[in-house]
Amino acid sequence: MSRPVRVLVTGSAGQVGVDVVDSLGGRVPPGGRDGLPLDGRAVDHGEFEVLGLTHHDLDVSDRDAVHHALAASRPDVVVHLAAYTKVDAAQRDVRRCFAVNADGVGHVVDAASAVGAHVITISTDYVFDGRKGAAYVEDDLTNPQSVYGASKRAGEEWCSPEVTVVRASWIMGVRGTSVVHTMARRARDGQEVRFVTDQRGTVTASADLASALVALVRARPGGLWHVANDGDATWFDVAQHVGRVLGRGDDFAHPIRTSDLDPLPLAARPERSDLDTTKWRQHFAPLGPWRESVERLVTWEGAAR
Repeated sequence: MSRPVRVLVTGSAGQVGVDVVDSLGGRVPPGGRDGLPLDGRAVDHGEFEVLGLTHHDLDVSDRDAVHHALAASRPDVVVHLAAYTKVDAAQRDVRRCFAVNADGVGHVVDAASAVGAHVITISTDYVFDGRKGAAYVEDDLTNPQSVYGASKRAGEEWCSPEVTVVRASWIMGVRGTSVVHTMARRARDGQEVRFVTDQRGTVTASADLASALVALVRARPGGLWHVANDGDATWFDVAQHVGRVLGRGDDFAHPIRTSDLDPLPLAARPERSDLDTTKWRQHFAPLGPWRESVERLVTWEGAAR
């Protein structure tokens, strides 16, 4: 019998990390569908040996610590999820943002190369400027408009074609912090919300992304991949859908423009950064419609209250 595939997951306590650890263990994460990875194969008992490292276990901006961790564990695959994700705070915390999102990727890639491990790392739609006027494909030119986006592009630049780079967008899960939790809480409390109609993107449900990552751990394809749920939306669309799932009427969500926000966000967001997932769907099963995933997320979140 062959030994399990040893998978090291950085950022394992984060929103995506907890779902990935569950999925690699053959468990359905909260908000997930049927637990079947998107390559159509169930996870066999003992197929993966998972080592999850939280930020407290490993600071990826520390080169020596990263090399020591990978030399000690000698994984077959590294799913690199540790990241600086505070988009507005990054505008004032440039050094730390780049240390984690750019240098951190470089450290992981170098250390993985030294032990012969494949790397799967997560990037973002914010590497684009939103001016294309259509969904972005993998080889479109990048032009980030924020420190966060620039740091993630710098992380991509550390990656050779052998590294698998997954661009996801508007990630939301049952666990962790998500704007959908705010929407759901206010809907249940009888409040109203205002969300923008001039930022369009693609929802990526964390549990569905985790299922995709299991498929990529097996395939180790390398290159850029856009991975997100089907269909584009504005934040207003998402809020309106959450309200309807929870039995609120059309008085729950109100449309506004980004310029109406008070205070205005520190970081610029692309007006349209939805991801074209054609490449993904040519090789793997789709993640499914975003509305279904948001409904699952809100239902699971409500049951956990």
